[in-house]
Amino acid sequence: MLLIYHLYHSGVALEIDDVLLVFDYYNDSSEEIKPGLASGVIRGEHLKKYDNVYVFVSHSHKDHYNPVIFQWQEYNPFTYYILSNDIKTDHEKKVTYVKNGDYLVLNDLKITTYGTTDLGVSFLVKYNGLSIFHAGDLNWWHWNSFSREQLLEEERGFKGEVIKLKDEIIDIAFVPVDPRLEENYYLAGEYFIEQIKPSLFVPIHFADNYGITEEFAERIKSQDTETAVIRERGQKITYRKK
Repeated sequence: MLLIYHLYHSGVALEIDDVLLVFDYYNDSSEEIKPGLASGVIRGEHLKKYDNVYVFVSHSHKDHYNPVIFQWQEYNPFTYYILSNDIKTDHEKKVTYVKNGDYLVLNDLKITTYGTTDLGVSFLVKYNGLSIFHAGDLNWWHWNSFSREQLLEEERGFKGEVIKLKDEIIDIAFVPVDPRLEENYYLAGEYFIEQIKPSLFVPIHFADNYGITEEFAERIKSQDTETAVIRERGQKITYRKK
C-alpha cells in the first residue's frame, strides 16, 4: 500500500513503507493544525521515522523549489536530493544533479529523467514494484495569447515527451491541470491518460483552485485510469497496486 499526500500546487509526498518520496515542495507555510503530512507542510520532525527520504526538484522556479528542503537532512541524515541541474545551491551532501535523459540507481530507486516544455526535467521513478511519474512543468501550454505557430510548437513539444513513455507501465502520474490555461486546462491530462493509461492520475499545478480537479475528473472518463479529485491541502490518497 502507498499513501499519497497532496502538499500544495505541484508538491506531493509518497509514503511507501519506511520510505518517503517528496516532489517539488515549495509552500512551507500553513494555517492548518492537522498533524504531520496531512497539514500539507513538512517539518523536520516528520522525517525522523523514515529509513530514507528522497527529495526531487524538477526545476528552479519558485513554485517548485524551496531551499528549506536542505534543513531536513539535520533531522534525517538519510535524506537524498535529486535536483534538476538548473538549480544552484551550495548544499552538496547527498545531492545528485540531473538533466534530461539521465538514468541513475540510488539505493533501491531507479530514476529516469525526461524533458519538459518549460524548465528542468520530469521524473520517472521505480521503487518496490511501483512506477511513478512526476511531470514538473511538462505541460501542454496552450495559452490563448499564443500565435498559431507557438501553439503548434507547444503541442509538438508536449506530445514528443509523452510518447517517450509509451512502453512504460505507470502506476501513478502527476501531471499539470492548470486553470490559468482557461478552457484549455485539460489538454495535457487528457492526452497523457489517453496515451499512457496510468492506473492513477493525480492533478498538479493548480495552486489552491481545487475545483479544477473535480471539473477535470468529470470531463475525463477512462476505464483504465482512476482520476483523483483534490479538495484540500494535505489530502491523503491511498493507492493499492492492481
